[in-house]
Amino acid sequence: MKISSTSAYLLSALVLAGCSNPMDSLTAPSPQSHRIYEKPSPAKEERFHNTMIKVAQSTKQDPKYHRMALKTDEEKRWFKDLMYKLWDRQITRQEFIAQGTKRYPEHKYEFAFIANAYQNY
Repeated sequence: MKISSTSAYLLSALVLAGCSNPMDSLTAPSPQSHRIYEKPSPAKEERFHNTMIKVAQSTKQDPKYHRMALKTDEEKRWFKDLMYKLWDRQITRQEFIAQGTKRYPEHKYEFAFIANAYQNY
């Protein structure tokens, strides 16, 4: 069975929405955070997707990780774009955590977990 890339991204985003890990101290946003979001090329999008799947699978191994409730398409798109910016190094790990916890303050552990996991792949 072949899953469309959009469905796979949404599935991965939903799984990732529940990850957690201890959070390092946050720093002020860097000048990078003011860059314009660069959308991925098809080849880059596939590499990102493969990494996102690995990170999503790693969340299942952490009992502290609690899935975030991403209910709307806009929330899911925001989360996927934020993960892509981290993966593509358009933002730093600290910026990823800060932006994520600004919107979902109760999920500091999850954003730190995801940021750490992306460093492993």
